Amino acid sequence: MDKTLYLVLENGKIFKGYAIGAEGEAVGETVFQTAVLGYNETLTDPKYCGQIVVQTFPLIGNYGVISEELESKEPVIGGYIVKSMCDAPSNFRTEGNLEDFLKSKGIVGLAGIDTRELTRIIRENGTMNGKITKDISNIDSIINELKAHTGEIDYNAVSTANQRTVNAEDAAMNVCMIDMGATDSFIDIFTQSGINVTVVPYDTKADEIESLNADGVVISEGPGNPADCKSVTEEVKKLLDKDIPVYGCGLGHQILALAMGAETKKHKYGHRGANQPVKDTSLEKIFITSQNHGYIVDEATLPSNAKISFINVNDKTIEGLEYADKKALSTQFMPNLCNGPHNTSHIILKFVSIMKGEN
Repeated sequence: MDKTLYLVLENGKIFKGYAIGAEGEAVGETVFQTAVLGYNETLTDPKYCGQIVVQTFPLIGNYGVISEELESKEPVIGGYIVKSMCDAPSNFRTEGNLEDFLKSKGIVGLAGIDTRELTRIIRENGTMNGKITKDISNIDSIINELKAHTGEIDYNAVSTANQRTVNAEDAAMNVCMIDMGATDSFIDIFTQSGINVTVVPYDTKADEIESLNADGVVISEGPGNPADCKSVTEEVKKLLDKDIPVYGCGLGHQILALAMGAETKKHKYGHRGANQPVKDTSLEKIFITSQNHGYIVDEATLPSNAKISFINVNDKTIEGLEYADKKALSTQFMPNLCNGPHNTSHIILKFVSIMKGEN
């Protein structure tokens, strides 16, 4: 069986490799992910909805598939590209190999290409659409298809279908989380902090959220262009007008900024990985953070009541915001509750303080 497979980029560049995972084709925005570990999380992260993800680390699959590390039950990733995939994983927690997982979840993959060259192209030219296919007999047709591909997100595919509650041990507070594509580990951040989380669908109205009588509202991380989330932004405005404490993370950070009157714009190639350095402007400290986004808040459009709380060390883009006359704050990155110097749990503590009326 011929396993030859190609990646065709929107600019006409073609990479030849071999098929891994499910049979078929994949079309989507082609992005790179820089983490050395965590491919289980990457494959099941809703923020990669519809995207073709390139792993920059050359060997993937060496510790197999581990269910405890999956971020969602059903992955929505568009396609997967690696340099080399290990077919003989070795780890005491391994439950199977990556090839079988890709096939079982219908994920089309490509291996055996120069992922360093591909990553350089994306960094220099910006993210662009790509197609994984075995048929390149009509390149012009493929390029036209890629140029027409919008990649707009159906949030029904990544948000919870029904309201659900995840309880913490000895909980002292409750939050309502607007699910824009939240990972399990994001919910865990709050339960591990002693906060019950009521997760609601992305299109839940502000009045319904208010009726839950939660201490605060969290707008979760998620995929896509925040400018496409107009209805969610309008409901967040209503929550802010009701003086309800709000914390936004990732896409939620951008939606909150839009609700406050700022604008967002596409980043050239995005931040995707577990090694993004950010500076806390109050503490004058650097933290290494996990991020996954392709859009940023435009600093030039910030309202007068906005204060930048975190900036990206590499490109000076906004990583966190606070608002002087609102009970609201946000971060572009996910807070980290790990032990050691990279712990950013003070963000959650600050939100708790806001919910208690101490700030």
